[in-house]
Amino acid sequence: MSWLRVACGAVVLVFAAGVAGCANEAAPPSHPVVQPGRPGEPNKTLSAEEASSGVPVVPPNQADVEYVQMMVVHHGQALTMAELAPDRAQDAALKGLADRILDAQRVEMDMLNGWLERNGKPKADQNGHGGHADMPGMATPDELAALRAATGAEFDRSFLRLMIKHHEGAVAMANAVQKGGADVKVQEMADHVIAEQTDEIGRMRAMLGP
Repeated sequence: MSWLRVACGAVVLVFAAGVAGCANEAAPPSHPVVQPGRPGEPNKTLSAEEASSGVPVVPPNQADVEYVQMMVVHHGQALTMAELAPDRAQDAALKGLADRILDAQRVEMDMLNGWLERNGKPKADQNGHGGHADMPGMATPDELAALRAATGAEFDRSFLRLMIKHHEGAVAMANAVQKGGADVKVQEMADHVIAEQTDEIGRMRAMLGP
């Protein structure tokens, strides 16, 4: 066999391997993909075409959008209250709890606003609906004014009462969207709110005492 035949054979093999590699890259996955279901619902099996399309099988519904918009406002009031604690609270444990609320809910607000932006939905109106006083757990303007005026043990008691009610409202909203919403990411965020704020409610009740 001449060197020319060997060289030509090698070129043919390399070319064939390259074509096969390109074909493999271009081909979509042939196996089904399992999409996690909403809480309490079974998982869904997607075809290869559905999984590779990048299009959500169940788009967000109005309940998802309203929940995210309202939760941005709801978290905003929690931050307003927690920001008062460093200069007014007496109990060190309460100050630590307020710091935890600030850190956690700032991150969550970024996630909520990011979801609205990705889905082309307007940001929440922080001043609409009468200051959102009708939202579950929201403090009234008079209650916020009294909290700002309080210091020491009085502030601690008022803060705990208002924040417990505020957290209970957030948990109620999260439970509602789990029943009426459709978006898997919103369900995950609602799960997080329920778990985290239920834990904090227990901590605050213990701090408040009988």
